[in-house]
Amino acid sequence: MDNVVRSNRVAWEKASTKHISEYDELLEEARSGEQLFPREAELLRPLLDDAPTVVHFQSGHGLDDVALVKAGARQVVGIDYSSVAAGAARRRAVELGLQCQYVVAEVPGVPVKDGSADLVYTGKGALIWMRDIGAWARDVARVLRPGGHLFVYEAHPAVPLWTWDEDEPRIRPDRSYFAESHINDTFPANGAQEWQWNLGQIVTAVVAAGLHVELLEEYAEPFWHPQDDTNAAAWSGRLPNSYALLARRS
Repeated sequence: MDNVVRSNRVAWEKASTKHISEYDELLEEARSGEQLFPREAELLRPLLDDAPTVVHFQSGHGLDDVALVKAGARQVVGIDYSSVAAGAARRRAVELGLQCQYVVAEVPGVPVKDGSADLVYTGKGALIWMRDIGAWARDVARVLRPGGHLFVYEAHPAVPLWTWDEDEPRIRPDRSYFAESHINDTFPANGAQEWQWNLGQIVTAVVAAGLHVELLEEYAEPFWHPQDDTNAAAWSGRLPNSYALLARRS
């Protein structure tokens, strides 16, 4: 890891202590198995019906992994560069008796065999930590078997532009849709550097890696709300706040 990635990892190790301090609450959430959004679950259902082996790039707290297994995945291998997050996720999987394994590693460059996954799952705040979106897409293609799928459910790249004003949507004067990166001083990033890939760059990277895009949908509903009473006007249905992408390796 270079200095930027190393600095980001330190920030996330600190932020991931939340997964330990709130372990019991997260365990109860995992028991419910309802972490997938309705449209996300609908899109994944045909893939999960085949009992796939799933590799989850940037698995974080691992609650999505529990939901994927409960929805039909044979097993999930979570990859995350936070040893704190991976350790807490592994402990939850053991307590629940589920086929979820965890590897502490940087993405891209995951230590997983070529062609070993039926499905690569990623999203919900992951792609902003990819400094090289092309390398990420190539790693996805490498890990997938022929006919395997990539599924992304993510914050829309336009989200950094929206203010959290409640009276009406506004664009932040300090952000650009075409910015290369920016420093995020809010929790949980805590000063880490984010890369701001636009939708065209993401789709182009996936196609260039040899994957066929089967679906791309944009949604007004964000995947994350702050834990307070904020009800931003940007979430009222007029602006894109999340998207789903499904692609297949030939």
